Amino acid sequence: MRPKAFHGFLYEKTFGLVVCFLKYKVKQSSENSYYKEKDGDDGEKFPPQRQETQPGKEYVMNPLPETINPDYKPANRLQGKVALVTGGDSGIGRAVCYCFAREGASVALTYVKGQEDKDKDDTLQMIVVAKTSDAKDPIAIPADVGFDDNCKWVIDQVVNEYGKIDILVNNAAEQHMTSSLDDITEPRLERVFRTNIFSQFFLSRHALKHMREGSSIINSTSVNAYLGNPMTLDYTATKGAIVAFTRGLALQLVDKGIRVNGVAPGPVWTPLQVASMPEDMIKSLGSETPMKRAAQPSEIAPSYVFLASPDCASYFTGQVLHPNGGMIVNA
Repeated sequence: MRPKAFHGFLYEKTFGLVVCFLKYKVKQSSENSYYKEKDGDDGEKFPPQRQETQPGKEYVMNPLPETINPDYKPANRLQGKVALVTGGDSGIGRAVCYCFAREGASVALTYVKGQEDKDKDDTLQMIVVAKTSDAKDPIAIPADVGFDDNCKWVIDQVVNEYGKIDILVNNAAEQHMTSSLDDITEPRLERVFRTNIFSQFFLSRHALKHMREGSSIINSTSVNAYLGNPMTLDYTATKGAIVAFTRGLALQLVDKGIRVNGVAPGPVWTPLQVASMPEDMIKSLGSETPMKRAAQPSEIAPSYVFLASPDCASYFTGQVLHPNGGMIVNA
């Protein structure tokens, strides 16, 4: 028979999850009313909106992206693991942090200080409520991960807090729209490559010093790496580089028992979109997919859970999952 203290803890955690979910869904439901009314024959999927600075802010998006899937059933797949998710304050990163916490992992995330503070605080609150009793409290680390010294400092912070690192999710990214190569200046090209792919080299190198057999690296790439996208040429080039990096690093580490895989989402309703796309593209986001809609972050995060889990994905390395709404790609 379990002690009363356990039942009290279980009630408190369950109640906290329900309150967190209800607060989130009430706000999301009110904002989704516009979305439901407008998604008709005119093809408008989202209300027109544009954020003028990057990184984008999730808390001002309309409707809010869906982080929490109420039908998600955790199964302690990551119990006792320590995970670092870059760009974990919002979008896909937030949903991954939430699911990892539900699965028993202790979670650290990075964010951009001064621009993502509110989103970071919201994510930490979600994780605290969602985490299992044996997981440690989450931490948020402010860092520009495009630079090697910063990446080493991030890894050091995680190891100092938790004593190890089992899962690295390289997820931080930025994108800009373009219609011509002339739009892509050298400083912009370097900036996009630093954020999207340099960071993955830097973080992986420093994290590997603390990883052991059974650890996992998961890199966020994109359907654009497979289909090409003339409107996000520099971003698309980095995503192609990430695919090659994932495959090469997987082969380099296979003898050490460390798996390296990737996820290549299609269009997803995240701050990245509203901070980079014009309003007319936002209105029809996802309409080009066979499913005729964009994904929600909650629909992408389980791919990361699967790849992170040694029970589920022990025979996966050098592979990329494609949650893209039915777009056929040559994997």
